[in-house]
Amino acid sequence: MARWSPDDGLRRAMVVTAHPDDVDFASAGTVAAFVAAGIEVAYCIATSGEAGGDDRAATREGMAALRQAEQRAAAAEVGVTDVTFLGYPDGRLQPTLELRRDIAREIRRFRPDRVLTQSPQRNWASVYGDHPDHLAAGEAAACAVYPDARNPFAHPELLEEGLEPHNVRELWLMAAPEPTVAVDITPNFERKLAALRRHESQVGAGDHLEAMLREWNGAQSRTAGLPEARLAEAFRSLPTA
Repeated sequence: MARWSPDDGLRRAMVVTAHPDDVDFASAGTVAAFVAAGIEVAYCIATSGEAGGDDRAATREGMAALRQAEQRAAAAEVGVTDVTFLGYPDGRLQPTLELRRDIAREIRRFRPDRVLTQSPQRNWASVYGDHPDHLAAGEAAACAVYPDARNPFAHPELLEEGLEPHNVRELWLMAAPEPTVAVDITPNFERKLAALRRHESQVGAGDHLEAMLREWNGAQSRTAGLPEARLAEAFRSLPTA
């Protein structure tokens, strides 16, 4: 498995996910590594996570506002300030033309070299990673990367908004079968942990997170062939040029 290096020429990266906290479970360590290397990072989140949490007394509007605030605080922990919520309904996400257009809009606005998103391919080894919203977000993001964001004749309303086509060089899939690239997140593990603890409505005090993440990211590190005691996040990398 290849190992990511800060000298790969990347200048901008965008992360596209279904829900608040998805980015932090799957790739906050990578985002922190990118930011530390001087790379600009933006988040595009399809829903506001209003179907999350266990408090039945909370309004769904209130939960959406809370989860947006938690995600912005989590993003700040790893150095990200550009966070966009698309406002699609949590739990009912579909890879529609409208979602593809809205993701393509953010790609044309931010103009990233690399897009990180959830795998649209079901992985039976990970039920949690295979939430239907995750699969839908990944499918829509992949279509937005190719062909929508680069095709001037796709979604002509984007040209009318002044958003010129943009070619994303590379697509990285989270929780994908057969990952091909790993990022050593050991120096940034505490920042990943701090980001996840910001999602208090979902993780409570977060006392269980460190052991769980060390197990997950340790397993990914071993799969990548990193030295003992290192932690990693792994992705399937697809060139799109």
